[in-house]
Amino acid sequence: MSGLELFAAVLGVIAVWLTAKQNPWCWPIGLVMVLLYTWVFYDVKLYSDMLLQLVYAVLQLYGWWQWTRPDSVREAREVSLLTPQAVAFGLGIGLLGSLGLGAAMATWTDAAHPWLDAALTGFSLVAQLWMAQKRLQCWPLWIVLDVIFVGLFLSKAMYLTAALYALFTLIAVQGWRDWRRDPALAYT
Repeated sequence: MSGLELFAAVLGVIAVWLTAKQNPWCWPIGLVMVLLYTWVFYDVKLYSDMLLQLVYAVLQLYGWWQWTRPDSVREAREVSLLTPQAVAFGLGIGLLGSLGLGAAMATWTDAAHPWLDAALTGFSLVAQLWMAQKRLQCWPLWIVLDVIFVGLFLSKAMYLTAALYALFTLIAVQGWRDWRRDPALAYT
């Protein structure tokens, strides 16, 4: 464990907790966290996770914009549901991205776990996009991914990051509970 990993983990807890509470400050804090984790994952040869952090940086900006932009109807984005077709489409895109990235990582890098890391990356991008759009379905997907991430990080002896993702799992469960009770869902 490095000081960088510790600082990134602390920011991660704050960012995910703020997300569950629907506080838009989750996005700039999350931006700093993902930029720090880019270096952490590079050091342990989890290249797909490293690339994921860079994409997360862009998605952090997108999420911040989505959650705070006013329009004529509402002050900020409200929690909403995806249709079953949209869920299937998103998961299909995650699968295709996972397979493409996994093949690239297995062929051209010395990645530690090219296929698993790529699958977690592909589906994390879907979950992050859904989160930026305040789609309720982001939380169950995050729960599954976070549990698998815990195992991956334990296998790399990244105990602090594994503990962070275990905590993310608990926060995701709470976020799912809280968002399901959001008054905006009563109108869908």
